[in-house]
Amino acid sequence: MRRYDLLVFDWDGTLSDSTGAIVVCLQQACADLELPIPEADRARHVIGLGLEDALAFIAPGLARADYGKLAERYRIHFLRQSTGLYAGTEALLDDLLLRGYRLAIATGKSSRGLERSLSELGIGRFFSGWRCADQCAPKPAPDMLTDLIDEFDVSAQNTLMIGDTSHDLQMAASAEVAAVAICHGAHRRETLEAMRPLACVADTGELSQWLKLNA
Repeated sequence: MRRYDLLVFDWDGTLSDSTGAIVVCLQQACADLELPIPEADRARHVIGLGLEDALAFIAPGLARADYGKLAERYRIHFLRQSTGLYAGTEALLDDLLLRGYRLAIATGKSSRGLERSLSELGIGRFFSGWRCADQCAPKPAPDMLTDLIDEFDVSAQNTLMIGDTSHDLQMAASAEVAAVAICHGAHRRETLEAMRPLACVADTGELSQWLKLNA
């Protein structure tokens, strides 16, 4: 018997193997504006947050009026990157659809950025909906999940969040949604375990097995 009807995935660091590219692009953007270059762990921490929250953390000395300049430099660098899916992701999504789950995305990316990624990777067909940081309050606020729950007409108890950051897990907790952490992305296992998700899985293969047994 299935426990969940709706499975909501984070994008960067969960489905998309883009963590390293994001870190490098954030560092390059700061260098372009002659700002202090954040260490990799600091840059990884902001993955999944909304743009303003991320920039405030990455460049605390930057005036809010100049956030657009930093964001633009980041976009220029990121658009030059080629990022793909973690191994096994497409097979996992295909299997979940065949088993009758409905799939959605909750991401700190912009709508335009997500749609571009889905198109380039050819996996938009797997998802029936998504929420991005320019559509509602970003993580860790619960709004992305509560919006999707309303859209799909399911309960919080029948929804499962899958993500690679504490922001994903905090969002799920605020929405009273169960969550599973995957540890191949932005945040370290110990950080994720401290949030007490249902499970911390190492990678997509282990996630697939957990879902078969528990979802």
